[in-house]
Amino acid sequence: MSELDSAILRTIIDTAHDHFFVVDAGGQVRDVSPGAAAVYGMSCEALRGSNVRTLVEEGVLKPSVSLEVLSTGKPAQLLQHTGTGRRVVAQAHPVFSEGRLACVVSRSMDLTDLQLLQEEYALLQQRFSDHLKRSVGEGAAAGEQDPALAGLSGVLEVRSSVMQEIALLLKRVAPTDANVLMLGESGVGKTAFARQLHRWSARGDGPFIDVNCGAIPESLFESEMFGYQPGAFSGSNPRGKAGLLEQAAGGTLFLDEIGELPLAMQTKLLKVIQDGSLMRLGDTTPRRVDFRLVVATNQNLAEAVEEGRFRLDLYYRLNVIPVTLPPLRERREDIPGLVERQLKQLNRRYGGDKILDSGVWQELMGRDWPGNVRELENWLERAWLSAAERVIATPEGDALSAVNDPHVSECPVSEPQARARPPAAGTGAGRLAEGEGLKDAMARIERDILASLCGELGSSYAIAERLGISQPSVVRKMQRHGLRINPAS
Repeated sequence: MSELDSAILRTIIDTAHDHFFVVDAGGQVRDVSPGAAAVYGMSCEALRGSNVRTLVEEGVLKPSVSLEVLSTGKPAQLLQHTGTGRRVVAQAHPVFSEGRLACVVSRSMDLTDLQLLQEEYALLQQRFSDHLKRSVGEGAAAGEQDPALAGLSGVLEVRSSVMQEIALLLKRVAPTDANVLMLGESGVGKTAFARQLHRWSARGDGPFIDVNCGAIPESLFESEMFGYQPGAFSGSNPRGKAGLLEQAAGGTLFLDEIGELPLAMQTKLLKVIQDGSLMRLGDTTPRRVDFRLVVATNQNLAEAVEEGRFRLDLYYRLNVIPVTLPPLRERREDIPGLVERQLKQLNRRYGGDKILDSGVWQELMGRDWPGNVRELENWLERAWLSAAERVIATPEGDALSAVNDPHVSECPVSEPQARARPPAAGTGAGRLAEGEGLKDAMARIERDILASLCGELGSSYAIAERLGISQPSVVRKMQRHGLRINPAS
C-alpha cells in the first residue's frame, strides 16, 4: 500500500462516525478509531495493547463480536454493553489471507446516538404532521376527503384525518425515489397504500412487484430474488431466470414482511441498494437494476436491530420515509367507506345488488377488528354469501364466533338482562326463550357455561385451558357477567 493510500485509509478511520476495531487471529487489538475511547472508557493506546478476551473479563465490553467471528469464521452482528453503561450494535467481518482467517474488522454504532436521532426525527415528523392537520382542516370538513386526494374514491378510503395525513405525505414523496418503510399491524392496508404510492410516482406505468418475504423458503430465496444463469444448479430452468429484483426494473419493488428476511439476504439486499446492481446465481457479471423500493412489516425493526436479527445499516437505508398505518379500531371513521367499497365489489363480483340491514351498522362500528381491513372485508364477504335475501344481516354463526373471540368488541347484553331472561319452561340451553334474540341467548349460554366452570375449577387459567381461550379473555367475560371463582373449588 502506498503512503497516500495509507493516509487516505487512516483519515477514513479517524473521521468515521462508527467506532472501528482491528483484531488479529489471536484476539489482540491491533488498531481502533479515536471515537472508541469515549464509548469503551479506555484510551486508544490502552485498547490497542489489550486482548478482547481480557476486555470481556474486565467488563469493558460484553459480549465480543470479534470473538464470535474468530470462533465461526463468519460475519456477525450483536448488541453489546460497555463498561461506560452504553449499548452499541456491533458488526464484525472476517479477513482471510491465503485461505486462513488473519484478522477481524469490526465497527460499532452507539445506540445512544441513534436514540437522539430518532427523537429529533420524531419531533420533525410531529411538526410536519401538525402542518398536514392544518392543511386537512382548512381543505375539508370533518369526514370529507381532502381535495388534494381527489380520485382515490373506490381505490382507498381515507376519510379519517390521520389517514388523509398519511395519504398526503405519500403523495408528496411519490415523485422521488426515496425508500419508504410502512409499519402497522397485519391487515391495515400496507399493500394498498404501497400500490397507490406506485400509481402516484413517475414509475406508475412500470411494474409493481409484490413480494412476501415470509412466504419464500430460505433455500429458494436467493434464486427467486436475484435470479440465476443457465445450469446454475440442478433442476433450474435451462434458459436461466430473471429474479424479482430484475423484474421490478423501471417500477416499484414492494417487500412485505421485511422483518422475515434472512440475515444473509439482508446483506445481499443492502449491497443491491448501495451499488444499484446485482449478480445472478452462477453469473460473473453484475447487472444494473433500477427500481423504487417500498418495504412493510408488522414487527418493531428497531428492536430486531438490538436483538441482532436485523442489520443496522439496512435499517438506516430502509427507514428514509417511515409511515405508520394505524389499526382500524383507531380510525372508525373509515369503516363506512370501506364497507361501501367492499359491498360494491361484491355485488359486481357475484352479480347481485345486495344492501346492508340498518341494524348491522352498530355491529360493524362497534367491533375492534383485530384483523383490521382484511378481517372487515372477509366478514362482509361471508355476510354477502350467507344472505338469502337482498338485505344482508349478520351472517349465520357469527354471533357464536364473536362470543369466543376475545378481540371482538360487541355490544354485549348486560348481565342483569341476561339473568332476566331464563329459558322457557321445557326448553334446553340451546332453545330460545320467549322474546329472546340470538345475541341474548348466546350471552345467557356463555354465562351458564362460565358459572358452571367457576364452581368446578379453581382458577381462571384452568377455565381458559378448558375452553381453549386465553386467560385474559376469561377474566373479561367473568367481569362482564359478574362471576367469581368459587374459593372452595
